[in-house]
Amino acid sequence: MSLLRRLPPAARKTVWPWLKYWRTLPGNAQGALWILLAAMVGATMAASIKYVGQRIPVFEILFIRQLIVVAILSPVIAQKGLGMFKTDVLRLHVMRGAFAAVAMATGFTALVHMPLAEATAIGFAQTLFMTLLAIVFLGERVGIRRWSVTIVGLVGVLVIIQPGTEAMNAYALLALVAALFVAGVKIVLRKLSQVEPPTTIMIYQSCFVTVIMAGPAVYLWVMPTIEEFLAILAIGALMSALQGAMIQGLKVAEAVAVAPVEYARLLFATIIGIIFFAEIPTTSTLAGSLIIISSTLYTIRRNATLKERAKSED
Repeated sequence: MSLLRRLPPAARKTVWPWLKYWRTLPGNAQGALWILLAAMVGATMAASIKYVGQRIPVFEILFIRQLIVVAILSPVIAQKGLGMFKTDVLRLHVMRGAFAAVAMATGFTALVHMPLAEATAIGFAQTLFMTLLAIVFLGERVGIRRWSVTIVGLVGVLVIIQPGTEAMNAYALLALVAALFVAGVKIVLRKLSQVEPPTTIMIYQSCFVTVIMAGPAVYLWVMPTIEEFLAILAIGALMSALQGAMIQGLKVAEAVAVAPVEYARLLFATIIGIIFFAEIPTTSTLAGSLIIISSTLYTIRRNATLKERAKSED
């Protein structure tokens, strides 16, 4: 409301009916729209990375982007002091920072050298990898149905990558590595979020990734043009917008209800790829995407069912 009062009267008159209508929407509907916005922003960010990465090294893009993140967080550090770096789980922070650095470097490189739709589809495999990593690191028990659907999803990845054929894109393996390490980041975050405040988690990751990227960025440095530098700034802004939209969407809606909407990112990536990069998705990409999306949706739904069952038994 305070933001609405700051608007000029004409703008306020236009915005107010839409705001009233928004408030009448159920939480799941609001969440779905937030996730849809996140999907659109994510696809746009991927396209920006692909555009800038044609000339600027990926490590340099990541380093500049991380400097921007650290600059944004610096007022928080100044206000709370070095005490916010105090932690009893430094090992987990180091793991998350290392995993994030590998995920970003491999994922950004794959985006630059692969069709957007193909890289995006392989990225969805992170949900399948989370099942495997949860068994190893969290000791979770997985039944035959979740094992089966995970294997089916990984088959979908193979359909896209087509290993051993001339159609195989070597950078698809980097996209797969990125999906694995993104899953690793999320698994570590599960443990960290139980013992650390969000600001400490964010600052540790930002500082670690910035330090890791500094050496390769300086070594491979290419002076960006004004246009390229602005595009890198836009990538940082889009990343923040993506995280904000995702958080807001999951805040007002049930995760299971809005999970399918996230896969709209593949649609947006496909459209952007066709229009701006003349990338026509192959039959194998479409078929593999369908298999991956179906299996990950089942995994998400199954996890939610098991959580509900566990709560009812408590």
